[in-house]
Amino acid sequence: MDKYILLGKSFEELKTWTLAQGLPSYTASQLFEWIYRKPAKSFDEMTNISLQNRALLKEKSELGIYPPIQKSTSKDGTIKYLFPSREGYGVEAVYIPESDRATLCVSSQAGCKMNCVFCMTGYMGFKAQLSAGEILNQILSLPQSASLSNIVFMGMGEPADNIDAVIQSLNLLTSPRAMAWSPRRITVSSIGVLPGLKRLLDETRCHIAISLHSTDAAQRLAWMPAQKTWPLLSTIELLKTYDFSKQRRLSFEYIMFKNLNDRIEDAKALLRMLNGLRCRLNLIRFHAFPESELRGSDEEQIQSFATYLNNKGLQTTIRQSRGEDVQAACGMLSSQYKSG
Repeated sequence: MDKYILLGKSFEELKTWTLAQGLPSYTASQLFEWIYRKPAKSFDEMTNISLQNRALLKEKSELGIYPPIQKSTSKDGTIKYLFPSREGYGVEAVYIPESDRATLCVSSQAGCKMNCVFCMTGYMGFKAQLSAGEILNQILSLPQSASLSNIVFMGMGEPADNIDAVIQSLNLLTSPRAMAWSPRRITVSSIGVLPGLKRLLDETRCHIAISLHSTDAAQRLAWMPAQKTWPLLSTIELLKTYDFSKQRRLSFEYIMFKNLNDRIEDAKALLRMLNGLRCRLNLIRFHAFPESELRGSDEEQIQSFATYLNNKGLQTTIRQSRGEDVQAACGMLSSQYKSG
């Protein structure tokens, strides 16, 4: 019989389960603190729980903290970690250290259903949904967990396509009683899966990043098949009904492809589409891989594109590429790992 996994469970879920095991009513509070506030790596660390009750917990449950099984270190200091999922598939997370911050890019699925042609995860295909515990495990079992300043849901998978687990993980991350992260230090990316995106907007206060990449519907459909079900214009219309003037930030992601979406007319189309939205634009260098015929824009063109947009009043930055030599950069996460 499978053991009950504690990590990723809400306080109410822990309370229901512990009472069902005949444990004292206060055990849920003890567990919740040890899992999310301390956090403990084993039941033996939980010294305010009796030996007898710890023995029962060991018999009936698992903490759900599983360390990475592999790491790849880039020459720029970026580290890609491989975690096993409960389904046996590999899940990758990327630790990105900088002088003034340390960011972790986490995955929400093993693989992805969206099939974007510029993303290696899309070519990997969809393998499994991650639980809230498996998402949080990427954070809590990270060797550098204590040094993290920012978390971005921009790894494998589409967060809005696994919305229950993503929101549960975000609630535990940001709850003052649990991990107590500020929502302003967390960004969730989406291609615009509308039901899930609306829940992210309504039920969380985290920053939102939208994968845009082309203002032309036909071109975006060729690159991102989900455009057929979730048109970009529908996403824009939804976003216009929310207030991004205060503490929540809205950004758009835009991979630069040579002679395809990097011309001045493309920049003008972006200005028209994003007019009326308080947002910023992140330009991303394309990281080529054998399965894709796309090629990235020249550096000079990326710089001139950014300059033009900034001069027109759209706050535009060029994302620094990190970890490309270990396939840890944007769009490069993919794993063939399968246990058993």
